[in-house]
Amino acid sequence: MSRLSAITQYGQQIWLDNLSRHLIESGRLAQWLSEDNIAGVTSNPAIFYNAISKDAAYQDDLARLKQSEPDTERRFEKLVLPDVRATADLLLPLYTSSKADKGYVSFEVSPTLANDAEGTIAAAKRLWAEIGKPNVMIKIPATKAGIVAIEESIAAGININVTLMFSPQHVHDVFGAYIRGLQRRADAGLPIDQIRSVASIFISRVDSLVDKSLPAAGQHLQGKIAIASAKDAYAAWQKTFGGEAFAALRAKGGRPQTPLWASTGTKNPAYRDVMYVEELIGADTVNTVPDATMAAFADHGEARASLTEQMDVAQQQLTELAALGLDLNQLGEQLQQEGLKQFDEAFEKLIALVA
Repeated sequence: MSRLSAITQYGQQIWLDNLSRHLIESGRLAQWLSEDNIAGVTSNPAIFYNAISKDAAYQDDLARLKQSEPDTERRFEKLVLPDVRATADLLLPLYTSSKADKGYVSFEVSPTLANDAEGTIAAAKRLWAEIGKPNVMIKIPATKAGIVAIEESIAAGININVTLMFSPQHVHDVFGAYIRGLQRRADAGLPIDQIRSVASIFISRVDSLVDKSLPAAGQHLQGKIAIASAKDAYAAWQKTFGGEAFAALRAKGGRPQTPLWASTGTKNPAYRDVMYVEELIGADTVNTVPDATMAAFADHGEARASLTEQMDVAQQQLTELAALGLDLNQLGEQLQQEGLKQFDEAFEKLIALVA
């Protein structure tokens, strides 16, 4: 058993945070699936920019699309959606054998729609139909407009990967949107047993901001708060989806929304390079891991059921943070706005690349 495969015995799925035509055609993605039990794939504009700019396999199709598709955003979609479909096909046996628990690939709506609920809903419905695969998730950010779109998309029967979550308030809002959407669908007499959603809670960026915001009296909390906040989110998930509030939907086949740890590459070189994988392993969760972190864990990572360890210590750390005057909800809003800006910039570069 590989070190990555060892994580699965604790009930966590590892998804690859990368997608390119080369990964598919070279057989590397299939190898990860078979040898390391990789259970899903995510993508974003920065990932596709990197793929298209470096992978010669795209160039002939891009040249053809420049002649046939005048809209640059649609040109980008037509260039990469075949790769999303191919990845979905590659993951389909896992999706089927796991009874729709595993085997998903995610594709993001345009970041330009982050504050446009109706535009996001329309884009999610269009992309869901165009990709046409049951094991696809459409990525929507957890903005105020996104929360509206998430509920509507779930009610419409679309699998959703909620992105750019940083705070307890984001967790609360996203869980609520998912449940409301599922309830609306159930109330309409529509099936809910095949709908899947993940709530992507960003990890390393929290420490990056908190560490530089801590006063002298709080220096002992450096590198601690992101993991503590994730443990707190997991406790909220257990309470929300494990109790009576979700029982009626569960009885109708509804599945809990799955916590997903995102941004788990370590940004501070002083920290262990696999810290955000090793310390967040727990049942009914996903960790979406970039290539470099995946390779590092495959080399020297240690798997254990770490997520529920020292939950009381995590709560104490969060209490200390609040006592120092640092509000995770306020910091989360700042991080989300910074994340939206980064997504916008990556998308602008991507569109310029295919123009």
